[in-house]
Amino acid sequence: MSKTARAYTNIALIKYWGKKNQTLKLPYTNSLSLTLDRFYTDTKACVINNDQDIIYLNQTLLDQTQSQRIRNYLDTIRQMYSFNEHFQIDTVNHVPTSAGFASSASGFAALAAAINETKQLNLDKKQLSILARNGSGSASRSIYGGFVEWIAGSDNETSFAQPIETESEIDLTILSVVINKNVKKISSTVGMENSVKSSPFYPNWVTLVASEIKEIKQAIAKKDVQKIGEIAEHNAMSMHALTLSANPSFTYFEPETIKILQIIHELRQKGILAYATIDAGPNVKIICTKESLKQVQKYIEEQLSNVTCVVANIGSGIQYI
Repeated sequence: MSKTARAYTNIALIKYWGKKNQTLKLPYTNSLSLTLDRFYTDTKACVINNDQDIIYLNQTLLDQTQSQRIRNYLDTIRQMYSFNEHFQIDTVNHVPTSAGFASSASGFAALAAAINETKQLNLDKKQLSILARNGSGSASRSIYGGFVEWIAGSDNETSFAQPIETESEIDLTILSVVINKNVKKISSTVGMENSVKSSPFYPNWVTLVASEIKEIKQAIAKKDVQKIGEIAEHNAMSMHALTLSANPSFTYFEPETIKILQIIHELRQKGILAYATIDAGPNVKIICTKESLKQVQKYIEEQLSNVTCVVANIGSGIQYI
């Protein structure tokens, strides 16, 4: 039995930045995300009669080095569920890889779901979230659509994501401004480790996240997009302050990143709703309403001719196609 699983990326509105357990990918803090409908990964897994896994990404066969992270993850799954079969994995990634667009989130969520179907593990969404987290922490959130909270937990069984239910749709859309699709020079994993070890503000970050998750959940319940934007932007800037205050200091920002942040401030001064969130990369996601979207996009494209704007709305959880 084999099905193709589709998982969508998510954008963390309240971010986790730092792992207390690298092996299990347990974060120091909870996080809260929004699944998007624009970027996604399709993955098919087939059991093969072979002594090693065969892995294709975008129809290209990956060598041992390129696929080592995936192979390690498949070894973890085999150990967790006590089977020995190997797989051919065919993945098509509709996400810029390693550019701050959560390609690992959709990638490992889709892979976990594909293995679940192929091996008929019959995992529920919570168990599937745990399985996805073992590949990539943020993948735990891409199992679900809409707003999702990842509970940090203390071990493999207590660290999982869960959906945040809303009574009706919320008028929120994301304008992704793509500055650079290249692989970032400092991976998220390395960036987190450096920040945890050397930023003097890291203890404050843990306290801040706990407070802002409560606040943003209240804003989501009230469908207050402006408040959601305010909290998300402050959280993102606080996360990037950790990279700037690490030793040695580093940043994912590029000049265009700063320019877009300046433009967003100008837009708000004009009474146009726009708030920024930025993950570990230079690209900016702008929180808008349907009403403010066209104005924000027009203003960005007039000011910056060398960026690509992509509109993303609230997306769904795991699908089988």
